[in-house]
Amino acid sequence: MESRLKNLRHAVLRAVQSARGTKSEPVAPAPVQERHRPVRKPSTTVAVIDIGSNSVRLVVYENKERNLAPVFNEKTLCGLGREVQSTGLLAEDAVEKALAALKRFKALCRVMKVGEVCAIATAACRDASNGPDFIAKAERICGCSIEILSGAREAKLSALGVASGVYKADGIVGDLGGGSLELIDVRGHRLSRGVTLPLGGLALQDASQGSLKKAAKLVSDLLTDLPTLKAGSGRTFYAVGGTWRALARIHIIQSGYPLRVMHGYSIPAADALDFVRRLRRLAASHTLADIEAVADARQPLLTYAALVLEYVIRIAKPKTVMFSTYGVREGLLYSMLPAAERSMDGLICAERMLNGLMSRSARHADELIEWTDRLVRNTKLQETEEDRRLRHAACLLSDIGWRIHPDYRGEQTLNLIMNGNFADIDHQGRTFVALAVYYRYAGLNEANRPPPMVRDLLTPALDERARILGTAFRVAYLVSAARPGVLPATHFRSSGRKLKLVFEHRLVDLVADRVGGRFKQLARLVGRSGSIVLR
Repeated sequence: MESRLKNLRHAVLRAVQSARGTKSEPVAPAPVQERHRPVRKPSTTVAVIDIGSNSVRLVVYENKERNLAPVFNEKTLCGLGREVQSTGLLAEDAVEKALAALKRFKALCRVMKVGEVCAIATAACRDASNGPDFIAKAERICGCSIEILSGAREAKLSALGVASGVYKADGIVGDLGGGSLELIDVRGHRLSRGVTLPLGGLALQDASQGSLKKAAKLVSDLLTDLPTLKAGSGRTFYAVGGTWRALARIHIIQSGYPLRVMHGYSIPAADALDFVRRLRRLAASHTLADIEAVADARQPLLTYAALVLEYVIRIAKPKTVMFSTYGVREGLLYSMLPAAERSMDGLICAERMLNGLMSRSARHADELIEWTDRLVRNTKLQETEEDRRLRHAACLLSDIGWRIHPDYRGEQTLNLIMNGNFADIDHQGRTFVALAVYYRYAGLNEANRPPPMVRDLLTPALDERARILGTAFRVAYLVSAARPGVLPATHFRSSGRKLKLVFEHRLVDLVADRVGGRFKQLARLVGRSGSIVLR
C-alpha cells in the first residue's frame, strides 16, 4: 500500500513538471546581477591659481564659458614682490607663506573636484633671481605647470579680461599689481602691443625706500610722454587690480553711492583726480590707516596706487575712469574659448543662463523678446543698439522672481539684478534692467516707487523707458501666464494715435477686462489710446 502511494506521488509530481515544462532536476537560483555604479561625468569646473607680486589667489569657475561664474574665490596677501627691486629676490618669509597658501589651494581643488587647473605667475616671479626655484617648488605642490607671464603677455591677458567684461570697451587698460603696471590700448576686441613698467605698489615702495617724493619722481619719469597713455585722451581708462579696486571702494563709501558692485563703477576723470589727490593728503597726515573699508595689508599701498592713478589721469587725460574686476584671470580663460564663443554678448549669455535656471519657461522669454520687438516697431519707439540689448536682457530676467512671495517680488528682483555677478553692462544699464523687472512686479503705483537713490542712477528718459517696458511685461504675463506659444498669437496694430492688441480667435477666452485695463495703461505711456481686438 505504501509502495503504491509512493509511486502515485512520483507520478503526480512528474505530470505537474511535464505540464510546467520543467525537468525534475533542481533549478539553480538566478545569478545575482552585479550592481553598476553610475558613470560620473567629468567635472566642468576650472580653477585659476594666480601668483601675483602681492597676493596669491585661487578662483574656481563653474565652467570655462563666455559667461564666467565664480563659485569660489580666496586670496592670501603674501607680498612676494616687496624686496625684488632692492635685493632681486623673493623674500624668504613671503615664499613660505605663498607655498603654504598653494598647499591649501591644491587641497581645495581636490575637495571641490575641480576639472582643470591653470596656474600663472606675474612680475615678482619673472624678475626675481630665485623666481625659478620658487616656481619649481610651487609646481610640485600644485601638480601642474605654472606659466610665468611676460610683461607683454600679462598686458594682453588683462586687456582680454576687460574686453570680455566691458561691452565694446574703448580706451586704455591699466593693470596695477604689486610688482608692475601694464598699459595697453583696447578697442572692442582689437588690442595694441602693451607695455609693462615697474610701478606696482610694492615695487614703488621698495624702489623709493618709502619716500613718496622719490616715488613721484619714478612715476613721472616712466609715464610722462608715454605714447600708450597719450592715446587715451577723451576715452576711458580701465583700472584693473586689487589696490585700485580698494580706492574705488573708498570712493563709493565716501560718496554715498547706492550700488556696491565694483565692476563697471565709473568716475569722471576730473572727480577721480581730485579724489586721489585728497587721498594722498590723508596719507601725509597719517589718517589713511583709519579707513576700515580696506584690508590692513593693502593700506600701505593705497598711497602708491593713488600716486600712479594721479599721473595716469594727468598724462592720458581720459574722460572717465572705470574700475574692472575682469583682468588677467578672466582674460586667460577668455583666450581659450573658440572664436565664435568669444564674439558672443557676455550680458545676454549671463541672462540666458539665469533665465534657464530661474524662470518658469525659458522659451517664453524668447517669445517675449519678439513680442516687445513688435511693440517697439508698431509704436515707433526710438531705440539705440544699446537700448535694444538692454531690453532683451530685461526680457530674459522678467520671470526670475516668480518663486518669491508676491509682496516682495519687486524688491527682491531689484536687489538681485542690481547686485548680480554679471558683466558687459555698466551701472546705468544694470539699473535700467533692474527697474524694468521691478515695475513688472510692483506696477506703477506711486506707493511702490523704487528708492530715489536707485532711480537717480538713471536719466528721467531712461526711467520712463523702464516704466514702459515693465508695463508691457505686465500685459504679456497676464495674457500668457508665462506659457510659451501664447504671445506669438497676439499682434499689435497701430493706426494714428490708436494702438490695438489683436488676439487670434483661438485665444478669445483669454480676453478679460483686466487685460484690457493693463493694455490701456501701456498705450497711455506711449502716447496712444489702447483697445483689444479679436481677429
